[in-house]
Amino acid sequence: MKNTVMTFKEAKKNGEKLTMLTAYDYSTAKIVDECGVNSILVGDSLGMVMLGYEDTLSVTMDDMIHHTKAVAKGAKNALIVGDMPFMSYNTGVRDAVINAGRLMSEGRANCVKLEGGKEVCDVIEKIVEAKIPVCAHIGLTPQAINAFGGFKVQGKNMDSAKKLIKDALAVQKAGAFAVVLECVPSELASKVTEMLDIPTIGIGAGAGCDGQVLVNQDMLGIYSDFTPKFVRKFANTGDVMREGIKSYIEAVSDGSFPEEKHCFKIDPEIIKNI
Repeated sequence: MKNTVMTFKEAKKNGEKLTMLTAYDYSTAKIVDECGVNSILVGDSLGMVMLGYEDTLSVTMDDMIHHTKAVAKGAKNALIVGDMPFMSYNTGVRDAVINAGRLMSEGRANCVKLEGGKEVCDVIEKIVEAKIPVCAHIGLTPQAINAFGGFKVQGKNMDSAKKLIKDALAVQKAGAFAVVLECVPSELASKVTEMLDIPTIGIGAGAGCDGQVLVNQDMLGIYSDFTPKFVRKFANTGDVMREGIKSYIEAVSDGSFPEEKHCFKIDPEIIKNI
Protein backbone atom coordinates (compact mmCIF):
# COMPACT_ATOMS: atom_id res chain seq x y z
CA MET A 1 0.00 0.00 0.00
CA LYS A 2 1.29 3.46 -0.90
CA ASN A 3 2.74 5.45 1.98
CA THR A 4 1.53 9.06 2.14
CA VAL A 5 1.75 12.03 4.47
CA MET A 6 -1.28 10.52 6.20
CA THR A 7 0.79 7.38 6.86
CA PHE A 8 3.19 9.58 8.81
CA LYS A 9 0.36 11.24 10.72
CA GLU A 10 -1.20 7.90 11.66
CA ALA A 11 2.16 6.44 12.68
CA LYS A 12 2.73 9.31 15.10
CA LYS A 13 -0.77 8.90 16.50
CA ASN A 14 -0.38 5.14 16.96
CA GLY A 15 3.18 5.19 18.27
CA GLU A 16 4.55 3.28 15.28
CA LYS A 17 8.13 3.90 14.20
CA LEU A 18 8.74 5.26 10.69
CA THR A 19 11.59 4.14 8.44
CA MET A 20 13.30 6.29 5.82
CA LEU A 21 16.33 5.55 3.65
CA THR A 22 18.00 7.41 0.83
CA ALA A 23 18.10 6.21 -2.77
CA TYR A 24 19.26 8.00 -5.89
CA ASP A 25 18.63 5.58 -8.76
CA TYR A 26 16.01 3.18 -10.14
CA SER A 27 17.63 -0.13 -9.17
CA THR A 28 18.37 0.84 -5.57
CA ALA A 29 14.96 2.43 -5.12
CA LYS A 30 13.28 -0.74 -6.35
CA ILE A 31 15.13 -2.87 -3.79
CA VAL A 32 14.55 -0.43 -0.92
CA ASP A 33 10.87 -0.17 -1.83
CA GLU A 34 10.43 -3.95 -2.02
CA CYS A 35 11.84 -4.25 1.51
CA GLY A 36 8.95 -2.18 2.84
CA VAL A 37 10.55 1.09 3.94
CA ASN A 38 8.00 3.83 4.64
CA SER A 39 9.83 6.57 2.80
CA ILE A 40 12.68 7.12 0.37
CA LEU A 41 14.60 10.36 0.61
CA VAL A 42 16.27 11.50 -2.58
CA GLY A 43 18.70 13.60 -0.60
CA ASP A 44 21.12 16.24 -1.77
CA SER A 45 23.62 13.91 -0.08
CA LEU A 46 23.83 12.49 -3.61
CA GLY A 47 26.37 15.25 -4.17
CA MET A 48 28.81 13.40 -1.93
CA VAL A 49 27.93 9.72 -2.32
CA MET A 50 27.02 9.76 -6.04
CA LEU A 51 28.82 12.74 -7.56
CA GLY A 52 31.94 12.91 -5.40
CA TYR A 53 31.57 16.47 -4.09
CA GLU A 54 33.00 17.45 -0.70
CA ASP A 55 29.60 18.70 0.46
CA THR A 56 26.04 19.21 -0.78
CA LEU A 57 26.41 22.82 -1.93
CA SER A 58 27.11 22.09 -5.61
CA VAL A 59 23.97 20.01 -6.15
CA THR A 60 21.53 21.66 -8.58
CA MET A 61 17.79 21.48 -9.18
CA ASP A 62 18.48 19.58 -12.40
CA ASP A 63 20.53 17.03 -10.42
CA MET A 64 17.69 16.54 -7.95
CA ILE A 65 15.03 16.23 -10.64
CA HIS A 66 17.13 13.75 -12.62
CA HIS A 67 17.69 11.43 -9.64
CA THR A 68 14.22 11.84 -8.14
CA LYS A 69 12.62 10.87 -11.45
CA ALA A 70 14.69 7.67 -11.54
CA VAL A 71 13.73 6.79 -7.96
CA ALA A 72 10.04 7.44 -8.65
CA LYS A 73 10.13 4.87 -11.45
CA GLY A 74 11.49 2.21 -9.09
CA ALA A 75 9.54 2.91 -5.91
CA LYS A 76 5.80 2.26 -5.93
CA ASN A 77 4.92 2.10 -2.22
CA ALA A 78 7.36 4.36 -0.36
CA LEU A 79 6.68 8.06 0.13
CA ILE A 80 9.23 9.79 -2.10
CA VAL A 81 10.78 12.87 -0.52
CA GLY A 82 12.71 15.16 -2.87
CA ASP A 83 15.36 17.40 -1.34
CA MET A 84 15.36 21.09 -2.20
CA PRO A 85 19.04 21.85 -2.97
CA PHE A 86 21.11 24.82 -1.85
CA MET A 87 19.78 28.19 -3.12
CA SER A 88 16.65 26.65 -4.65
CA TYR A 89 14.43 28.23 -1.98
CA ASN A 90 16.65 30.88 -0.36
CA THR A 91 16.14 33.56 -3.01
CA GLY A 92 12.47 34.18 -2.33
CA VAL A 93 9.08 32.54 -1.96
CA ARG A 94 8.33 32.59 -5.69
CA ASP A 95 11.53 30.72 -6.58
CA ALA A 96 10.87 28.25 -3.76
CA VAL A 97 7.35 27.41 -4.93
CA ILE A 98 8.45 27.07 -8.56
CA ASN A 99 11.35 24.76 -7.67
CA ALA A 100 9.21 22.68 -5.30
CA GLY A 101 6.70 22.35 -8.11
CA ARG A 102 9.42 21.15 -10.47
CA LEU A 103 10.43 18.40 -8.04
CA MET A 104 6.81 17.27 -7.96
CA SER A 105 5.88 17.59 -11.65
CA GLU A 106 9.20 16.74 -13.31
CA GLY A 107 10.82 14.61 -10.63
CA ARG A 108 7.56 12.93 -9.54
CA ALA A 109 8.32 13.37 -5.82
CA ASN A 110 5.43 13.02 -3.38
CA CYS A 111 6.70 15.85 -1.19
CA VAL A 112 9.75 18.07 -0.71
CA LYS A 113 12.24 18.61 2.11
CA LEU A 114 14.01 21.85 2.92
CA GLU A 115 16.45 22.93 5.60
CA GLY A 116 15.90 25.63 8.19
CA GLY A 117 13.67 26.72 11.05
CA LYS A 118 11.85 30.00 11.69
CA GLU A 119 13.75 31.73 8.88
CA VAL A 120 12.13 29.55 6.21
CA CYS A 121 8.61 29.36 7.62
CA ASP A 122 7.25 31.84 5.07
CA VAL A 123 8.59 29.56 2.34
CA ILE A 124 7.08 26.45 3.95
CA GLU A 125 3.70 28.18 4.23
CA LYS A 126 3.59 29.16 0.56
CA ILE A 127 4.74 25.76 -0.69
CA VAL A 128 2.07 24.08 1.45
CA GLU A 129 -0.49 26.57 0.12
CA ALA A 130 0.47 25.35 -3.35
CA LYS A 131 -0.67 21.86 -2.23
CA ILE A 132 2.89 20.54 -1.98
CA PRO A 133 3.63 18.67 1.29
CA VAL A 134 6.79 19.80 3.09
CA CYS A 135 9.13 17.89 5.38
CA ALA A 136 11.22 20.32 7.43
CA HIS A 137 14.85 19.76 8.49
CA ILE A 138 16.43 21.37 11.55
CA GLY A 139 19.44 20.84 13.81
CA LEU A 140 22.53 20.27 11.72
CA THR A 141 21.55 21.48 8.27
CA PRO A 142 24.36 20.51 5.85
CA GLN A 143 23.62 23.37 3.45
CA ALA A 144 24.62 25.75 6.27
CA ILE A 145 27.93 23.97 6.91
CA ASN A 146 29.96 27.12 6.29
CA ALA A 147 27.85 29.11 8.76
CA PHE A 148 28.20 26.35 11.37
CA GLY A 149 31.94 26.02 10.82
CA GLY A 150 31.68 22.32 9.99
CA PHE A 151 29.55 19.31 10.81
CA LYS A 152 28.76 19.95 14.48
CA VAL A 153 26.12 18.69 16.90
CA GLN A 154 23.40 21.32 17.42
CA GLY A 155 21.44 22.17 20.58
CA LYS A 156 24.15 21.38 23.13
CA ASN A 157 23.80 24.59 25.18
CA MET A 158 20.75 26.39 26.57
CA ASP A 159 20.44 29.02 23.85
CA SER A 160 20.79 26.60 20.94
CA ALA A 161 18.48 24.07 22.61
CA LYS A 162 15.79 26.73 23.02
CA LYS A 163 16.30 27.79 19.40
CA LEU A 164 15.85 24.21 18.21
CA ILE A 165 12.55 23.90 20.10
CA LYS A 166 11.34 27.23 18.70
CA ASP A 167 12.32 26.14 15.19
CA ALA A 168 10.49 22.82 15.59
CA LEU A 169 7.30 24.50 16.76
CA ALA A 170 7.59 27.12 14.03
CA VAL A 171 7.91 24.67 11.12
CA GLN A 172 4.98 22.68 12.50
CA LYS A 173 2.86 25.83 12.64
CA ALA A 174 3.97 26.73 9.10
CA GLY A 175 2.45 23.47 7.84
CA ALA A 176 5.26 20.90 7.68
CA PHE A 177 3.92 17.33 7.94
CA ALA A 178 7.18 16.02 9.49
CA VAL A 179 10.58 17.28 10.58
CA VAL A 180 14.04 15.75 10.32
CA LEU A 181 16.22 16.28 13.40
CA GLU A 182 19.90 15.92 12.52
CA CYS A 183 22.81 15.68 14.99
CA VAL A 184 20.81 16.69 18.05
CA PRO A 185 21.39 15.36 21.60
CA SER A 186 19.02 12.44 22.14
CA GLU A 187 17.38 13.91 25.25
CA LEU A 188 16.58 17.14 23.41
CA ALA A 189 15.27 15.26 20.37
CA SER A 190 12.99 13.21 22.65
CA LYS A 191 11.65 16.40 24.23
CA VAL A 192 10.97 17.93 20.82
CA THR A 193 9.24 14.73 19.70
CA GLU A 194 6.94 14.85 22.74
CA MET A 195 6.08 18.51 22.09
CA LEU A 196 5.16 18.11 18.42
CA ASP A 197 2.01 16.76 16.80
CA ILE A 198 3.95 15.96 13.62
CA PRO A 199 6.46 13.08 13.48
CA THR A 200 10.17 13.61 13.97
CA ILE A 201 12.65 11.67 11.83
CA GLY A 202 16.02 11.37 13.50
CA ILE A 203 19.50 11.09 12.06
CA GLY A 204 22.01 11.21 14.85
CA ALA A 205 19.20 12.25 17.21
CA GLY A 206 18.58 9.11 19.27
CA ALA A 207 15.88 6.48 19.51
CA GLY A 208 13.25 8.80 20.98
CA CYS A 209 12.32 10.19 17.56
CA ASP A 210 9.23 8.93 15.74
CA GLY A 211 11.37 7.50 12.95
CA GLN A 212 14.89 7.22 11.60
CA VAL A 213 16.66 8.03 8.33
CA LEU A 214 20.10 6.97 7.10
CA VAL A 215 22.03 7.30 3.86
CA ASN A 216 21.88 3.82 2.34
CA GLN A 217 25.51 3.94 1.21
CA ASP A 218 26.48 4.55 4.85
CA MET A 219 24.36 1.82 6.43
CA LEU A 220 25.34 -0.70 3.74
CA GLY A 221 29.06 0.06 3.99
CA ILE A 222 29.41 1.30 0.40
CA TYR A 223 30.55 4.89 1.04
CA SER A 224 33.81 4.80 2.98
CA ASP A 225 35.14 8.37 2.63
CA PHE A 226 33.61 9.30 5.98
CA THR A 227 31.39 7.44 8.45
CA PRO A 228 29.44 9.62 10.93
CA LYS A 229 29.25 8.52 14.56
CA PHE A 230 25.50 7.93 14.30
CA VAL A 231 25.76 5.39 11.47
CA ARG A 232 25.35 1.69 12.11
CA LYS A 233 26.52 -0.55 9.28
CA PHE A 234 23.80 -3.13 8.75
CA ALA A 235 25.76 -4.87 5.97
CA ASN A 236 29.23 -4.73 4.42
CA THR A 237 28.04 -4.45 0.85
CA GLY A 238 31.16 -2.59 -0.18
CA ASP A 239 33.30 -5.62 0.71
CA VAL A 240 30.97 -7.93 -1.22
CA MET A 241 31.22 -5.65 -4.27
CA ARG A 242 35.02 -5.58 -4.08
CA GLU A 243 35.19 -9.38 -3.86
CA GLY A 244 32.86 -9.77 -6.83
CA ILE A 245 34.78 -7.27 -8.97
CA LYS A 246 38.13 -8.86 -8.14
CA SER A 247 36.71 -12.30 -9.01
CA TYR A 248 35.49 -10.93 -12.34
CA ILE A 249 38.91 -9.47 -13.17
CA GLU A 250 40.59 -12.76 -12.28
CA ALA A 251 38.15 -14.84 -14.36
CA VAL A 252 38.60 -12.65 -17.43
CA SER A 253 42.36 -12.65 -16.99
CA ASP A 254 42.67 -16.46 -16.74
CA GLY A 255 40.11 -17.11 -19.49
CA SER A 256 37.56 -18.87 -17.27
CA PHE A 257 34.92 -16.28 -18.19
CA PRO A 258 32.94 -16.33 -20.34
CA GLU A 259 32.19 -20.07 -20.33
CA GLU A 260 30.34 -21.87 -23.09
CA LYS A 261 27.01 -21.42 -21.28
CA HIS A 262 27.46 -17.65 -21.53
CA CYS A 263 27.97 -17.71 -25.30
CA PHE A 264 25.64 -17.70 -28.32
CA LYS A 265 25.83 -20.34 -31.06
CA ILE A 266 25.83 -20.17 -34.83
CA ASP A 267 25.67 -22.90 -37.45
CA PRO A 268 29.32 -23.99 -38.06
CA GLU A 269 28.62 -24.13 -41.79
CA ILE A 270 28.00 -20.38 -41.84
CA ILE A 271 31.36 -19.72 -40.23
CA LYS A 272 33.03 -22.17 -42.60
CA ASN A 273 31.60 -20.45 -45.68
CA ILE A 274 32.04 -16.81 -44.72
